[in-house]
Amino acid sequence: MTRSDTNAVEVRGLVKHYGDTRALDGVDLDVREGTVLGVLGPNGAGKTTLVRCLSTLIVPDAGTATVAGYDVVRQPRQLRRTIGLTGQYASVAEKLTHSGGMRRRLDLAASMIGRPAVLYLDEPTTGLDPRTRNEVWDEVQRMVAEGVTVLLTTQYMEEAERLAHELTVIDRGGSSPAAGSTNARRRPADAPSASGQPTPANCP
Repeated sequence: MTRSDTNAVEVRGLVKHYGDTRALDGVDLDVREGTVLGVLGPNGAGKTTLVRCLSTLIVPDAGTATVAGYDVVRQPRQLRRTIGLTGQYASVAEKLTHSGGMRRRLDLAASMIGRPAVLYLDEPTTGLDPRTRNEVWDEVQRMVAEGVTVLLTTQYMEEAERLAHELTVIDRGGSSPAAGSTNARRRPADAPSASGQPTPANCP
């Protein structure tokens, strides 16, 4: 599918406070329709807070954000009909007799119910073995080929390079485009990293 030059997600100056802590400190980013934006950053950088703001789970303190044409603050009900969300911990009940990888795949499938225009993947492969991680990556690529727009948060450069068309870095609540982010390198689907494990992103 040909990628659009229209933005499915637009964020300008987004701010979120938790007491004296600024979890988001003026974040700016765009995600073009039918593409994957990889959002890199260490634990505590503000990635999950960003996803929670963009999915209307929490309200930002300042700035603006639109998703699929809807304002996250003024039009939350309409916006929720256009999005899917998969967190870093599978939402499928832990008591079910499924492996972690199966639960994660079921969670991905559940997030696609209703065919959302925009899908948020918040560290979707954390804790998965290499084989299962590759299966999740294949499923994400299939979704994007069908026209879904994806915002992917991750600590792993390998994951971002495999899936993302463009990259941005969030650290200490702020955002900046990653150097050389456009047309991020793609690793062939059957070529694992030398270690067989994802490589953490080198984010200052």
